[in-house]
Amino acid sequence: MRIEKNRLFMYNRSTMKEQKHIRFDWAIKKMLRSKANFVILEGFLSELLKEDIKIEEILESEGNKETADDKFNRIDILVRDSNDRLIIVEIQNTRELDYFYRILYNTSKVTAEHMRKGDRYSEVKKVITVSVVYFDLGQGMDYVYFGCTRFVGIHNNDTLELSEKQKKMFNRPTISAIFPDHYIIKVNGFDDIARDTLDEWIYFLKNSEIKSEFKAKGLAEAREKLKEINLSGKDLAAYELYLEQLSYEASIAETIKFDEYYAKKKAWAEGEVKGKIEGKIEGKIEGKIEGKAEMAKKLKDKGVNIDIISETSGLSKEEIEKL
Repeated sequence: MRIEKNRLFMYNRSTMKEQKHIRFDWAIKKMLRSKANFVILEGFLSELLKEDIKIEEILESEGNKETADDKFNRIDILVRDSNDRLIIVEIQNTRELDYFYRILYNTSKVTAEHMRKGDRYSEVKKVITVSVVYFDLGQGMDYVYFGCTRFVGIHNNDTLELSEKQKKMFNRPTISAIFPDHYIIKVNGFDDIARDTLDEWIYFLKNSEIKSEFKAKGLAEAREKLKEINLSGKDLAAYELYLEQLSYEASIAETIKFDEYYAKKKAWAEGEVKGKIEGKIEGKIEGKIEGKAEMAKKLKDKGVNIDIISETSGLSKEEIEKL
């Protein structure tokens, strides 16, 4: 079924919102690789990293597979900036429980692939990962997270720092500046209130809409270049197919989520019923035991022979003697 040119829709949680611009995840795969469009991705990265980012080149986004057991490090885009840093940008729409491991793998793979044989370890490239996810990754209240490597003393709680000689040699101010940095944007956790320029970008990532008052770097260019009306022919057909695929994947995810919820609810209900039944049975058994003990005690107080009491109550002689 073909979607009308001006009526493209995007899936967002359980609701559908009219889309005014091309989705960023599709654009980053198809349009933002052009040098003429670098300014859009540069704007997004500048707002996120809080510094002016200049992209020097787009690198191969899929690593070479070396062995049959090796994995492709599939990432949406890999760029080298003017500071010779490698920046991985990956957008994930469907839930992956092991996504943190995927970040780790991609980081390690890119680091290793851009280290030439014979290079000194000090020439290892700085890697930055940016993960834009449309599912609930981990547990946390925020919608933007930053992670880096720090070494903290287990006795004095101090942070290990580079010596002055190392700072000059490595051209790095801190140890954490050597290791990879990680940014995670949980798009669905954003409340649609743009408090700053980064939020303006996240609003666009979530809603594929750029409001006229937004001033974030790169959004002015994105407002013009990523209009859905600019698509035609094969590009439009490919984009429509991509949206349909997203809707299909979202439906599958919702079905799985419902099945998990139903299974939990069913297990809880069965457990509750089982608990009530077991409770009633235990209660009846305890009641019978208490009733027998009370009867046996009365017979014992009246001087009835202990053998007769045991036969009547079903209690052992030892149990009766303790009464």
